[in-house]
Amino acid sequence: MPDDAAARAAAGARAAAEEESAFSHAAVDPDVTAAYGDDPDQVIDFYAPREAVSPGGGLAPLVVVLHGGAWRAPYDRRHVTPFADFLARRGFAVANVEYRRGAAAGAGDVGPVAGRWPETFDDVAAAMDALPALVREFLPQADPRRMVVTGHSAGGHLALWAAARHLLPDDAAWRTDRPAPLRGVVALAPIADFTVAEKLDVCGGACRQLLGGEEGFAARLSYADPALLLPTGIATTLVQGRTDTVVPQAVAEAYADAAARAGEVVGLTLLEDVGHFPLIDPAADACAVVAEEIAQLAW
Repeated sequence: MPDDAAARAAAGARAAAEEESAFSHAAVDPDVTAAYGDDPDQVIDFYAPREAVSPGGGLAPLVVVLHGGAWRAPYDRRHVTPFADFLARRGFAVANVEYRRGAAAGAGDVGPVAGRWPETFDDVAAAMDALPALVREFLPQADPRRMVVTGHSAGGHLALWAAARHLLPDDAAWRTDRPAPLRGVVALAPIADFTVAEKLDVCGGACRQLLGGEEGFAARLSYADPALLLPTGIATTLVQGRTDTVVPQAVAEAYADAAARAGEVVGLTLLEDVGHFPLIDPAADACAVVAEEIAQLAW
């Protein structure tokens, strides 16, 4: 086997092992689930902090988790519940947000469609708007004034987008008149630049599907692409594995470069010998790095 073929085989085996490890953990039930809308997917799972580690005691910072899965129906919030529990055991209060995703595969379809326009965005905006009141009612241990949003992969895109709603075009239904009251964003291997992601065919053209195909991609890009919604004025850190083959490093770097051109410094933490899934795997060292990046913004 040629050296390059052997290297690809080794990289593929490592990526498969990382994914298997991340998905090997049993789902962790939340302390309480609350609805932010009428659809079955419009719910938020809340996890109370398992121990008080906040300096000086008091209320715990709130971490909002937006799961990944290429905005596709088969991947719901359950796969990140071990990650949510991991954060709760480190003293954070956690809100794990569900949202409407793409339709399941139909007869003759290659696979499930990525996302729903505009419902996926409707839900993230509605969940973020509803969170302060829901936290006061269902998670009184949390301080919504110390809120950090994190998301993995497609959820990383949604986290960046949620922090940039005040920069949306004037006719966007989700636009806010001021920046979100966030301590910061920690985006994990995010699909952060749609143009670069499409060139690399990230998740089988998921960005194009999310925006409704070729026509929708061109017309809706300015409403959805975080790389076009800068500078946010909100502290932002990207955490990226250098050996990620699902959402390659180039996507995160493109976002950081776009931010720099807009006059904003975005942190970019690159982890050696780390792929896509260790960032949300409680058994991986990379997950502890993620928790520390969140803590840097939360406290």
